[in-house]
Amino acid sequence: MSMRVISAIARADFLERVRRHSFYFTLGFSGLLASAVYTQQIVLRLGDYRGIYNSAWFGALMALISTLFLSLAGFYVVRNSIQRDEQTNVGGILAATTLGKSSYTYGKALSNFLVLLSQVAVLAASAVLMQLMRGDHTLDFWPLFSPFLLAALPVMVLVAGLAVVFEAVPLLRTAFGNAVYFFLWMGLLSASITLPRVDLFCLGSYMRSMQAALIQVHSSYRPGFTFQIGVGEAQQQFEWNGVHWTSMMVLIRLVWVASALLLPALAAFCFNRFDPASQPRTVNHRPASEFSIAARNSPTAKPVPLHSLPSRPKPTSFLRLTIPQLRLMLTSASRWWYLVAIGLFVATLATPPTVSRNILSFAWLWPLSIWSQMGTREYRYFVFPLIFTSANMSRAYVPAVWLSGFIVAVAAGCGTAVRLLQAGDAHGLLSWVAGACFIPSLALALGVLTSTGTAFEAVYIVWWYLGVLSHVPYLDFTSSPPHSVVPYIYFLLSAIFAAIAYVRRQFQLETS
Repeated sequence: MSMRVISAIARADFLERVRRHSFYFTLGFSGLLASAVYTQQIVLRLGDYRGIYNSAWFGALMALISTLFLSLAGFYVVRNSIQRDEQTNVGGILAATTLGKSSYTYGKALSNFLVLLSQVAVLAASAVLMQLMRGDHTLDFWPLFSPFLLAALPVMVLVAGLAVVFEAVPLLRTAFGNAVYFFLWMGLLSASITLPRVDLFCLGSYMRSMQAALIQVHSSYRPGFTFQIGVGEAQQQFEWNGVHWTSMMVLIRLVWVASALLLPALAAFCFNRFDPASQPRTVNHRPASEFSIAARNSPTAKPVPLHSLPSRPKPTSFLRLTIPQLRLMLTSASRWWYLVAIGLFVATLATPPTVSRNILSFAWLWPLSIWSQMGTREYRYFVFPLIFTSANMSRAYVPAVWLSGFIVAVAAGCGTAVRLLQAGDAHGLLSWVAGACFIPSLALALGVLTSTGTAFEAVYIVWWYLGVLSHVPYLDFTSSPPHSVVPYIYFLLSAIFAAIAYVRRQFQLETS
């Protein structure tokens, strides 16, 4: 390996990424998290208490948001660098050079880290602004920036390396890999709270430090440490001056960084170096001469007459557009994917409505890789000019893609719909329909806006974790309290996202 080669690969990959709309979308996502903290939509509470607004509190709060939210969403944002080289045929050019596999994977990991670092930088800058605008004390640089340096950056190094490993291992490149990483993230999050020597996210360190400081001034405090969304901040305050970083805590951080630096080497060991022989053969690769000979010797071969195009082409059948889109979505999944999908369907159909709703959350997570194709396949396979130069195609194409995604959502969650019908739960069924409309609308809008599926995967995973799994109010699109307006909100969001996708696609057609 050569540092010069690694830095050149990282620089080229990073510059290619910053030219994409998806990069600025991810920066906007970080800004949205910072805005939610400023408006008290995301709060850190210890029971009925919060820390005073000093540099230590803002630094810890924003750094924990970096480690928790960006470690989850950021993985799906950066997990496409090797795949992009494969799709654009750049990988074949690189494979023909003397470039080593280790240099390539380390360069990609460094590029991933730079992308994640840019998002952390947005949150760090937001912490400075919050301290200047809302702080109760003067700006103190070490308590403000040490959480980013010692807590957030080691996590970003690990996520950057894991993203390369998940791209290099064939099994982990699929939707199965998306699920594996989510449960790996959940396991590391649990270990960070319960095991001090495994504290990757520093969540346990901050929790113990804040609780110790609070108990000294408020003996009536009952242990509690939660991130909450949409509940408002606690009014009672206490002073906390930051974590005292011991040598053991710093050593644990260094061990995580050292482990992360070994991940690109593991990825290089599993990387196939864009070998065409390792790719599945979807067509019959016969020599061109065989086809020409067979065509000449075929008794049915006859010249094909050419006809002039009609002055007014017939309208394209909407159904003839929807069925191929649905087939393209479903044929991209493996047999194992269908096996798990069938199992989830049976589980939702065979359980009571309350249990079926909980299983529905996973049933609507499983087709993540299918929905992420919506609005991106035309660019991914370089067929945009062919599709949208066809007569009457532009107006019907976007609705056909949306309908195919809606059918996938209905098929994945229809077991729960049946149980809700049997129970006579009209409001629950309304929430189910709103969720089935919302998911393809969000996927299509983000796909058209960014031309990649990573934006949808990142946003949907976080939305699903906060709303569907954690049942945060107004973020859960699968269920809501009786007589709630939440289903109507998601119907409105679905219409807005679908309209954005349609208008954006029409603008692309007019300017391309």
